[in-house]
Amino acid sequence: MLNTSARLLRVLTLLETRREWSGAELAERLEVSPRTVRNDISRLRSLGYPVEATPGVAGGYRLAAGAALPPLLLDDEEAVAVAVALRSSAGGGVTGIGETSVRALVKLEQVFPMRLRRRVNALQAYTVAAPTSGPTVDAHVLAVIAAACRDHEVLGIDYRKHDGSETTRSVEPFRLVNLGRRWYLVAWDRDRHGWRTFRVDRLTPKHSSGPHFVPREPPAEDIAAYVTRSVRSVPMKYETRVTVHAAAAVIAERVPHDIVIEPVDENTCVVLARSNSVEMLALYIGLLDADFSVTDPPELVERLGKLAERFAAASNR
Repeated sequence: MLNTSARLLRVLTLLETRREWSGAELAERLEVSPRTVRNDISRLRSLGYPVEATPGVAGGYRLAAGAALPPLLLDDEEAVAVAVALRSSAGGGVTGIGETSVRALVKLEQVFPMRLRRRVNALQAYTVAAPTSGPTVDAHVLAVIAAACRDHEVLGIDYRKHDGSETTRSVEPFRLVNLGRRWYLVAWDRDRHGWRTFRVDRLTPKHSSGPHFVPREPPAEDIAAYVTRSVRSVPMKYETRVTVHAAAAVIAERVPHDIVIEPVDENTCVVLARSNSVEMLALYIGLLDADFSVTDPPELVERLGKLAERFAAASNR
């Protein structure tokens, strides 16, 4: 049988892994009496852990949010995962979280045993992160949206569309999705009576304590794939269809993930790219590093001609 200190740690670990435990379940897991479980819960409360108890046959114990953050128990793998996540977020695309992540990481590494410190430091020393570009999102906005998703609360948002126009929406938030450089919110639009995908860097939550809603059947089983399809369907000013004389698998490794590639045969594929600027389309084509042919849009053909003249002039110097 575990001694009292070890048993308290075991009780706390169990409470952290599941929303609620009955007294009988805890007693069985710990191989002690229900009375001992009650005494252990009292000791945890005296140490500052907010353990709630629900009376009755269907009652049990649960770890609630407290006024202060009590110590957490992490196993080796969890501790390393948290440290890696903090290091990554310190240089990520979320506004205002970098300095906070560094402070939390310093506190965590301070109490790491040497074996874990060596693992985390090795990962840092031999990993190179490319600098991120593009729009960033506010950490507070992400937290507000995530809480509304969790609590099934209607969220009012001000939203700026891709054409610059602004609108106010009332949505039932479902999931936040991170696709590389951008964050998206999948939500049911109550005004338009359908599922919509919103770029988080373009929205401002108006409130986070709206009325509760009954969760709907999600728009797809794979939400990340659903968002990817939604992003690809957004209207753009320019579209092009490029025939490329290279295998589709080879080209897929050279272009951004949101560009569609259709194989034709073993040595040919078609690249479908869209953008609001011909300069960006020209950049995509430059990434192909293969022979190609393109006939539209005419603005792109003209831009490629100017770039060809510029490159030729530079190479002849």
